[in-house]
Order: sequence, then structure tokens, then C-alpha cells
Amino acid sequence: KVLEPFKADLEGVIVESTYNWYWLVDGLQEHGYTVHLANPSAIKHTDDKWDSFWLAQMKHLNILPEGYIYPKEQRAVRDLLRRRLFFVRKMISDTFSRY
Repeated sequence: KVLEPFKADLEGVIVESTYNWYWLVDGLQEHGYTVHLANPSAIKHTDDKWDSFWLAQMKHLNILPEGYIYPKEQRAVRDLLRRRLFFVRKMISDTFSRY
């Protein structure tokens, strides 16, 4: 509802990719917004006010580092594989830290 008055003028909405972004991106897309998922590890952070201006400027210059928005149907498998990779890396790290 907050974005609705500006919808006609918006080129898109930029969301920083954090741990829990699915619900926000899904909601925006369901309401017809174009969503860009910014990669926070590639962006220098200062504060939310200045980051928003910087994200908009990078999008305008076509240099915004974006992440891929997986379709809902594929996210569970992706998350499971990422979690498995985390545990495998942890096991390897724990094994070698003993020596």
C-alpha cells in the first residue's frame, strides 16, 4: 500500500539480499513490481538512508551487483543444498583443526 502511489514511476524495487528476503520479494512480485536483488557483500554499507541512494544510483548506471531470484519451486532444494554444503565444510574444518 505504501508503494502504490509511486508504482507508475518506479523502474523497480531494490531489495538487499539478506537471510530472510523471500517473503518480501514474493509479495512485491505478486503485486506487479519489478524486483532487483542486490548483493550486499559487493556493496559498501554506511547506513540505510545513504545505501538506498547508492543502490538507486548503481541501478541507474547499470552497475548494481544483483543476485539471482530463484523461483519459489526451486528454493527448498537450493536451501537444502546450501545447508548440506555448510555441514560438509564444517566437518572438514573440524577434522583438520584437530591436527
